Amino acid sequence: MKLTRRQIQHLYWRAGFGPEPCNLNDAEGKTAEELVNHLFKTSEKYDEIRMDLSKFDVDRKSLSDEEKKELIKLANQSVFELDLIWMKQLVDTKPVLREKMTFFFHDHFAMRSKNPKENIDLNNLLRKHALGNFGELLMEVSKSPAMIEYLNNKQNKKDSPNENFAREVMELFTLGRDNGYTETDIKEAARAFTGWTVFQGEFIFRPRIHDAESKTILGETGNFTGEDVIKILLNQQQTARYLTEKLVEFFIGRPISDLEITTFSQQFFSSNYDLSVLVKSILTSSVFYADETIGCKIKSPTELLVGMTRLFEIDYKEPKAVIQIQRKLNQLLFFPPNVAGWSGGRAWIDSSTLMLRLKLSSLLLNFGVIEWDEKSDDPEQVLIHQEKKRDAIQANIEKRINAHPDWKAFEAKMKGQESELTSFLIQAKLSEGAQKTIDQSSSKSLKDRAIELLSLPEYQLY
Repeated sequence: MKLTRRQIQHLYWRAGFGPEPCNLNDAEGKTAEELVNHLFKTSEKYDEIRMDLSKFDVDRKSLSDEEKKELIKLANQSVFELDLIWMKQLVDTKPVLREKMTFFFHDHFAMRSKNPKENIDLNNLLRKHALGNFGELLMEVSKSPAMIEYLNNKQNKKDSPNENFAREVMELFTLGRDNGYTETDIKEAARAFTGWTVFQGEFIFRPRIHDAESKTILGETGNFTGEDVIKILLNQQQTARYLTEKLVEFFIGRPISDLEITTFSQQFFSSNYDLSVLVKSILTSSVFYADETIGCKIKSPTELLVGMTRLFEIDYKEPKAVIQIQRKLNQLLFFPPNVAGWSGGRAWIDSSTLMLRLKLSSLLLNFGVIEWDEKSDDPEQVLIHQEKKRDAIQANIEKRINAHPDWKAFEAKMKGQESELTSFLIQAKLSEGAQKTIDQSSSKSLKDRAIELLSLPEYQLY
């Protein structure tokens, strides 16, 4: 089946961060299989994110109290630094499908850490396995210092089991909440994970604190270790179904039939959790390209910001503004609200975020200003502000975002296709009010038309 131009745009948004006119021209006349295979081919090679960690390579015992405070401040700020590093990669990357899947797993395996090495290592681990084998990814994530620290498995010892890690592995990473496991299964699995800990930033197993007695987990009995629990969970077809349902929601974004879910899930399970099999099946399916699928999803703040930045080649002279926009839109990378990740969907839109979303094109493309709090340099304070809406009054100062789009480059991209601007920028079906706005702006410059189109509610959908 050869794809229409609208379907091609849809593919490039869902499997990446939006198309460019040249993508569409090159892709016209090709089938879904051809384009999806090309996306996989271009995602074979990739770059890891990197950051200079030498400033953290110190003997903490030899530091004064003041030096320790300064090191903690640097670690807090590293979340912002890493955010900007990854944002740049999302904008510049060629292997867009791999980065899109890394973004998916950043939410699936959500965790927070003020240790920059843990953040970098986990993010690169997600990228490495993003289109590979989910079983291998699950095992490595489960043994990552970031996850062991975040889910308290360092405190999980045979004399005092901690169930946090075992619970989340079942509830959030594999089976899904209340799907085929009991509280007893969690308790028994926690015993199996005893001894999994971290030493000098690396995973180690300590036999001395491991519970070596027999356990019964999901109907199987044996002297199980943590690795055995992971294998037992992967042997459950419910794990394949849960991952399938999450990826269907991520790529398709609307309810589909149980038969379709089951077909995708069985393919995934039969492939021994080969993510490339599942992703290709979804991205080449007729349900993915159906009219009701196109334009049905609300863009996440990251997708919204990256999409605009890529298309208009925006240069941020004040990188801190990018962080402030993410904060106000409620998605700061490397800092999910909790282990369940971001709620997504309609949760992205409320009275405050909608107004900023609609103003974003003016802010980024027309030298707008934004209010931000100079005092919040600690990610933990961001969470407090978002969740508790603290009452303390802090100085909000209007700052110019100082974003510089390359309008000449955009005009060159659209050359000869100016009449296609609306269909290129908008995925969703237009309301009468939106169509009226477009009709009234038909005589305006390409820049003014683009800013008006990006300010429409329909641009929030893809």
